[in-house]
Amino acid sequence: MKKIRITVLKTLVQKEFQSYCGVPLEKCPCHSEGQVYFTTYEKPEGFCDWAWKDIHPYIVSFLTGGNFTKGIFEDWMKDKDTMIACCTDGIRPVIFEIKLITST
Repeated sequence: MKKIRITVLKTLVQKEFQSYCGVPLEKCPCHSEGQVYFTTYEKPEGFCDWAWKDIHPYIVSFLTGGNFTKGIFEDWMKDKDTMIACCTDGIRPVIFEIKLITST
């Protein structure tokens, strides 16, 4: 059975863009560095809806037999079963490792 492990690698705050915000923002309140989630397709409990929307195409690709080794992704990742991606929050992005886990 295929499943996906999602690890929060980094949470950031882009302080230079704080002037665009109505109030000063801190790091993402949904995720912390080191958190690990597992899924076989559905959004894991407690996972940010917006971040899920952003990384879901990678998850679907892995679960349906795809990988990121051709075209613009050629030589991007050294492990064909891993992708690094982030949410689209430009002020406080979260960076994730998305890893295909296969078990027999």
